[in-house]
Amino acid sequence: MQIYLPIAEVSVNAFLLLGLGGLVGILSGMFGVGGGFLMTPLLFFIGIPPAVAVATEANQIVASSFSGVLAHVKRRTVDFRMGTVLLIGGLIGAAFGVQLFNYLKSLGQVDLLVKLSYVIFLGIIGGLMFIESLNAIRRANKPGVVAKRKKHNWIHNLPIKMKFRTSGLYISVIPPALVGVFVGVLSAIMGVGGGFIMVPAMIYLLGMPTKVVVGTSLFQIIFVTAFTTLLHATTNYTVDMALAVLLLVGGVIGAQIGARIGVKLKAEQLRILLALMVLAVCGKIALELLLQPSELYSLGAGGGH
Repeated sequence: MQIYLPIAEVSVNAFLLLGLGGLVGILSGMFGVGGGFLMTPLLFFIGIPPAVAVATEANQIVASSFSGVLAHVKRRTVDFRMGTVLLIGGLIGAAFGVQLFNYLKSLGQVDLLVKLSYVIFLGIIGGLMFIESLNAIRRANKPGVVAKRKKHNWIHNLPIKMKFRTSGLYISVIPPALVGVFVGVLSAIMGVGGGFIMVPAMIYLLGMPTKVVVGTSLFQIIFVTAFTTLLHATTNYTVDMALAVLLLVGGVIGAQIGARIGVKLKAEQLRILLALMVLAVCGKIALELLLQPSELYSLGAGGGH
């Protein structure tokens, strides 16, 4: 069943969109990620313009993150004070990111920026995740070896310290605020919640306990992605509600299935599968940029004959 998406200006099969939403929902349920970093590139592949894909996908992230936060609040695994510091940084970053997005859109270069951002960040994150997963599998095969994580580093010596009781930390507010700013910019430009960068930063950079990281990250993501969607909708009109609804319905169903599958797999297996998927998407976008450099032709078109 073909439907016309007015903002994207393309006709797409509704069942294909439901299927994509379901697939990313399954991945979200299995791996505990928002799925935006996979959904947005998948929308590129079926012909949705990057500007529309980025702005619209944020809707699905808000909904799935809100559902996740409720579960974490019940378990008391959300550090609201840390989440608020991350949120303040995130809102500043998102506002800057949308301004940058709009400026590049006016120059006709936003599609290139979005795709290059995906190649760079998915390549780095996928590679690091793959290496870390291999090391985790090796450690699992050697029961006597226990991995030690350094609790204190230079981050903990910075000024303007605050006590974060839920996380059991007494650290400077500067690093979490900067992490929030960075993730806010990514949210605006890439259409992602940023959890795939924020979660490792909270564990390895800030030294937060793993049990409170996911809930705190989702708390921040809800507000930053909602703010980003609002800015995109009111400044460049690239939010396609028909597309958002179909992805959301598929995602909600898929997340339930994914959660059940995830319980049956080991953490190391899940991480390495996710790493391979991230690297595969990165490779596909990179190939498209190399084989079909449409941005170069569009640049040349304005230069005359």
